[in-house]
Amino acid sequence: MRVLVAGSSGLIGTSLVQHLRESGHDVVRLVRRAPRRSDEVAWDPVAGSVDTDAVASCDAVVDLAGVNVASRPLTAARKREVVASRVRTAGLLSRTLAALADRDDRAPRVLLQASGIGAYGDRGDASLTEDEPLGDTFFAGVVRRWEAATAPAQEAGVRVVHLRTGIVLSPHGGAAAPLLLPLRAGIATRLGSGRQYWSWISLLDEVRAIEHLLSAPVHGPANLVARADRHGELVEALRHAWGARLTLPVPAPALRVALGDFASEVLGSVNADPAVLRGSGFVPQHRTATAVARWLRASRRSAP
Repeated sequence: MRVLVAGSSGLIGTSLVQHLRESGHDVVRLVRRAPRRSDEVAWDPVAGSVDTDAVASCDAVVDLAGVNVASRPLTAARKREVVASRVRTAGLLSRTLAALADRDDRAPRVLLQASGIGAYGDRGDASLTEDEPLGDTFFAGVVRRWEAATAPAQEAGVRVVHLRTGIVLSPHGGAAAPLLLPLRAGIATRLGSGRQYWSWISLLDEVRAIEHLLSAPVHGPANLVARADRHGELVEALRHAWGARLTLPVPAPALRVALGDFASEVLGSVNADPAVLRGSGFVPQHRTATAVARWLRASRRSAP
């Protein structure tokens, strides 16, 4: 399959491109600079321009583009940037696919669009399938507008999947970094009470799930999580895998001061159930907190 990937330079995108190529797919990367390789195509989401011929030459599009939410404080200006970077890219690709579908039977009929389980907001212990209504937090609002931007493609008959990704655990950074770095010093860090549910997926299973959804008959939202564990249980599994002797609690008030609105993503409880992904036949390789902790530890040891 020939796959066009937007947002290919981030944590998930980099791993996805490598995984797809190793699996035998032909990958074309959208870049916002002058192309340097034959597998790169320039685009400018701000200007609303993309090479439609390059899009038309592919079988499917995966859009992972959007500024990193956790990289800077969520000021009012940054919030606008978070929303705009997602709505612009999703909207441009969706409109492009819709226009191609109207004139070319060979145009891509699959759009896998990044989204997030922040869609649900803090929901306590409730098990959340894809049928649950969206929440009322800032991030739920982002998801609402993000997913709505794909409407043109859906109306044109393109199979659109909203990848409501959970907390991606990777040995190379991302959401796991604040937990993994202290472990090197023999300290496990528990954020808040530890009672909140964290819906997680390993980076390996994230890219495997995306590849699976390129051909699985799924449309609409799909929770990309392996399982949900209470944060304290996940931290305990990491502590055991690293052989750390000390668990250091970080009080919720301190996190709210340090992280601002992003604290809701750390302290909020989202017990997401991957009902759609499971029903489509996908089986994660890392199914328990113990399994993913051991994988993270082994991967860190083998890293250069």
